[in-house]
Amino acid sequence: MTDSPATGWTGGQRAFGDFAPALAHYTDQVLFDEVWERPELSKRDRSLITIAALTAGGNADQLGFHIPFGIANGLTQEEIVEAITHLTFYTGWPKGFTAMGIAKSVAAATED
Repeated sequence: MTDSPATGWTGGQRAFGDFAPALAHYTDQVLFDEVWERPELSKRDRSLITIAALTAGGNADQLGFHIPFGIANGLTQEEIVEAITHLTFYTGWPKGFTAMGIAKSVAAATED
């Protein structure tokens, strides 16, 4: 499978292309090249929504990608911390603390 034509996103291909080519295709060409590129929401807003959804669902593995991706899309560390703090009251302390731990790790990694 080649790089996707719209943005060249290849994260799915790199992660699963040899094992699950359909999932790699849908990740790269549908999710990131089509859904993330829709003009109705900015990438910054999409990132904030995604971080909120992942926090609410307890999907910690994906937060490790989406928090730095959100920063690259214009979110500040302070906005991410505030969003997770707010979500903790609605999604539960364990999910909030897990998400905040990941946010703290991302912040520490970017300071190095």
